[in-house]
Amino acid sequence: MSTSNTSNTLSNFTVTNLAGKPVDLKDYAGKVVLIVNTASACGFTPQYKALQALYSEHQANGLVVLAFPCNQFGAQETGNSDQIGAFCEARFAVKFPIMAKIDVNGPSADPLYQWLKSSKPGFLGTQGIKWNFTKFLVAKDGTVFKRYGSNVKPEAMASDIRQLLNA
Repeated sequence: MSTSNTSNTLSNFTVTNLAGKPVDLKDYAGKVVLIVNTASACGFTPQYKALQALYSEHQANGLVVLAFPCNQFGAQETGNSDQIGAFCEARFAVKFPIMAKIDVNGPSADPLYQWLKSSKPGFLGTQGIKWNFTKFLVAKDGTVFKRYGSNVKPEAMASDIRQLLNA
């Protein structure tokens, strides 16, 4: 669960990692951050591999990928924190930060996701997350640059990521 004092930039939020420790997102100020709601048993789960490839390629230039496991879509993330971490490492060699499981929709939606959705609504202005692996790209100034649907492959975002890293 994340907390926020104000809600105008990513730096205003604190989230919890898989180990249960708080992560102050102001630690990522000045970086380009790709935020993804993930699940281990989804048809889009192989995107972990492409997300890791993007992270490996651009981390040195300031890209951070943050995964937020979520069990709200087809009960496709039933594991606990240890199981999620082990799965991501063993199956996809994920090295980017994975946060604690959260809700992204509904009355218990995490404040970070409330802010992301209101900053960049989806198709026809809808705010709800439609499925696992919806992605939000956050610019160096902490504002949401763009929202991508589940079917957008991570490699298709590479030009936007390079644009923001070079800005």
